[in-house]
Amino acid sequence: MRDTRESRLLLVLLVSIAFALISVDIRGGDNSPLDGPRQAAASLFGPVEEGVAGAVDPVANAIAAVRESGDRHDRISELERENAELRQQLGSDAHRDSRIEQLDDMLQTAGAGQYGVVAAQVIAIGAAQGFSWTVTIDAGTEDGITRDMTVLNGDGLVGRVTTVGSGTATVLLANDPGFTVGTRLEDSEELGFATGRGDNELEVQLLNQQARVAEGDRMVTFGSDDNRPFVPGVPVGEVVSVDRTAGDLTRTVRVRPYVSFTQLDLVGVVVEPPRDNPRDSVLPPRPEDRDEGRDEDERADRGARERDGDTGNTGNEDGPGGVEDGTREPEAPGEGGQDGDVAAEGEQPGGPGAGPPADPADPAAPADPADVE
Repeated sequence: MRDTRESRLLLVLLVSIAFALISVDIRGGDNSPLDGPRQAAASLFGPVEEGVAGAVDPVANAIAAVRESGDRHDRISELERENAELRQQLGSDAHRDSRIEQLDDMLQTAGAGQYGVVAAQVIAIGAAQGFSWTVTIDAGTEDGITRDMTVLNGDGLVGRVTTVGSGTATVLLANDPGFTVGTRLEDSEELGFATGRGDNELEVQLLNQQARVAEGDRMVTFGSDDNRPFVPGVPVGEVVSVDRTAGDLTRTVRVRPYVSFTQLDLVGVVVEPPRDNPRDSVLPPRPEDRDEGRDEDERADRGARERDGDTGNTGNEDGPGGVEDGTREPEAPGEGGQDGDVAAEGEQPGGPGAGPPADPADPAAPADPADVE
């Protein structure tokens, strides 16, 4: 295309239209007039993204092999090796075990919070439009997914659904600067708002400026009206630093999210909220709690073994110095309180008219004062 006046005017016109659409989209927020075209684009390009996601790795490996090979024989050998490695990777036990572990963790989290979820796989990173921290998943309206649904995995909060197509959906991640979610501190019940920072930390504004918070305190989602877009009780993260600046109306803390947003694979979309607020029950156990539980189990096992050993030693024992066998040796006179019994039957040793008490060690001494008379 030649650089003419008409081409320059066309370029300026296109740039102006682009800026105008961006401004309208930003001003519209969640009710942007461009949501309709965006959903149509998602429905149109979603299947394409899903197909490209499954085919791009083998193609990229094949292209690299062709470029790096010196001749035709080397290219064929390299392609065969790459294909064999790819098949081995896809069918390896480690990969399968990892997927099973992710699914198991997600189902445990959903069960602890009584969330009804639809499992989905991340098939693309970044939206078709814009520069937000988003991912595309392979579930859409056909799977019961609608806009403003909570997305989680086995670790905690992933984000919320923003755009839905027939077979795909776009998820805004919790670390996006435009993402905000209400939070609640464990135990203290202090409320706040968590906002993404575009990195691996969230910034939380606590509503109570005098709130007592320390590093290691944990947070969950507070929940939204009618459970949209957030259900309550989903783990968010742990406090890593506290801003102690005085004079502000709120208190700012930094939170490390439980979810690693750069390693997402299997996620779950909450399609059925819990009947009761799970509160803090979905939070993972603390390390000290796990150690304490392990110690209690060990003590219980040791006690059970000791009880089993005692049971085996009970019964009649005939060995010297053993447990009583039901018979008792006769006690010598004067032992085991017998002197007191004798004195009680007759006149008290210290009574009037009585002589000095007899010495049991003297064989000539009478055993009873009555014998003296």
